[in-house]
Amino acid sequence: MSDGVQAFEYVGFWARAIATLIDTLVLVVVTWPLLLMVYDVNTPITTAEMATDTAYIVISYILPTVAVILLWLKYRATPGKMLFRAEVVDAQSHRAMTPSQSVLRYFAYLASWLPLFIGFFWIAFDERKQGWHDKIAGTVVIRRLPESGSPGVERS
Repeated sequence: MSDGVQAFEYVGFWARAIATLIDTLVLVVVTWPLLLMVYDVNTPITTAEMATDTAYIVISYILPTVAVILLWLKYRATPGKMLFRAEVVDAQSHRAMTPSQSVLRYFAYLASWLPLFIGFFWIAFDERKQGWHDKIAGTVVIRRLPESGSPGVERS
């Protein structure tokens, strides 16, 4: 009976907010020990030094960026989203994002973040639960539902 289309629902604001907190915690657990291996806790590093220090930039910015994009490409989700069985997918096909969509979505977080996080709060009010970063990248966050009598039906 299935024609390859599976029922799904859009994942809303609160699940995504909690997933983001979990992902932030995971990133801290991974990056903090790396930073402690590089820096002496008794010798504080200034903000100006951080901005130009290669190790700090790699551990705090490049490593998390690459990790998140690779997780999206391989699993369609970060650890926080995995706990909610949520997937970040192409908005039209509901298949995996392309590498360019993944990179664009990551850097589009800036558009959602800069104006007082409005682009993230937008998720709560949007019909398809898209943040501005999702709209820019052409993605949605969905949870696939168990097979039912009406494949392809979307719920919100």
